[in-house]
Amino acid sequence: QLQLVESGGGLVQPGGSLRLSCAASGFTLDYYAIGWFRQAPGKEREGVSCISSSDGSTNYADSVKGRFTISRDNAKNTVYLQMNSLKPEDTAVYYCAAGDFGLEYSSYGYWGQGTQVTVSS
Repeated sequence: QLQLVESGGGLVQPGGSLRLSCAASGFTLDYYAIGWFRQAPGKEREGVSCISSSDGSTNYADSVKGRFTISRDNAKNTVYLQMNSLKPEDTAVYYCAAGDFGLEYSSYGYWGQGTQVTVSS
């Protein structure tokens, strides 16, 4: 069974940091680009960051550039999203997905169940 499982979400104060993990089971992440998406209440799901399967190329939404860093550890079959300088507007459910490189929802065919990130004082 192909599965992606996110972890690492939680409650953090503005300016704080979190590291999200996306672990795969039932398949090897090496062959897929991995994307991180988020969805806040009442808003559409938006692409946050992605990393390619081949050369490690990355892309970020303008809203998180310079604050978030995506990385992958193929040996652990896991992708990470390091989030620094968090803002209240980063509050959302964060999802990882496996598919083709890009920040478009339609590029991905496999999705995790999501992890809640809340930035609040």
